[in-house]
Amino acid sequence: MESAIFDSAFFKKLNTIKMSLNMRLSQGLSGVRKSSAKGSSVEFSDFREYMLGDDIRRIDWNAYGRTDKLYIKQFMEEKEGIFRIFIDTSQSMCFGEVPKSTMALQTAGALSYIILNNLDRVYINEMKENSLIKGKGVTGAAAFSHVLKDLERITFGGNTTLNKTIVSCPVQAGGVSVIISDFLDKEGIEEAVKYLAYRKQTIVLIQILSKEELEVNYEGTLNILDMETGERVKITMSNATIREYSRQLEDMQNGLQKLARKFGAYYIFMQSDEDLVYEMLHGFAGILQKL
Repeated sequence: MESAIFDSAFFKKLNTIKMSLNMRLSQGLSGVRKSSAKGSSVEFSDFREYMLGDDIRRIDWNAYGRTDKLYIKQFMEEKEGIFRIFIDTSQSMCFGEVPKSTMALQTAGALSYIILNNLDRVYINEMKENSLIKGKGVTGAAAFSHVLKDLERITFGGNTTLNKTIVSCPVQAGGVSVIISDFLDKEGIEEAVKYLAYRKQTIVLIQILSKEELEVNYEGTLNILDMETGERVKITMSNATIREYSRQLEDMQNGLQKLARKFGAYYIFMQSDEDLVYEMLHGFAGILQKL
């Protein structure tokens, strides 16, 4: 049965994205990277452990005999790109008439679709509380249905410390790390970005905010509930209060952009009630072509 998130409308959007980006992305995601590798098509490069979706014909049985582990032979221009998607599953992601969580999951699904169709490998990681639920790496277009099932199972709630969860993830050198969050974490994200940059990751920060967070129109005295901590704060919403809120929100976004420039990362802003096709074509086209 179709879910409310990955329904027929979502797949129509995927087809539109694919038709619009196919030529540029096929060159940018895999064509340039693989064709620029040195050596002929039979030049041996390295071993890596067997993973779900690999061609069993590439297994090195001699290595298996020595180690009791399955290894795949890799050749220079056959090296796949490794993409890690980190999804913030804190309670604040549920905020908005169109929840930020919906856009987060659809964005992760659309990116996975592009990645898998370019024969690269993707990991879906959930940032939950102070721990990371690390997904299994999958590759090949046939794995997309499994990715969607994993995304559908994700639940949102509680608090998430972005720095702690990402730094806890063992990341091999090289690859692309995509962080999807509202970044409403008082501890920030710099420690995690610094760690990923040290691990030679291409970093993409995707900030998703709701329309209600961007266009505040509340009036009077309100009891504000922190969705993650449960703390209640009484506040009087005046024009001055709204201006100060808007200033701090702008400072936070400028800070993320500055952090991205500092570590050579990419920053993308998305609004939860915007159309996925619009956001993908305008926010990701240029970036994905470079990865």
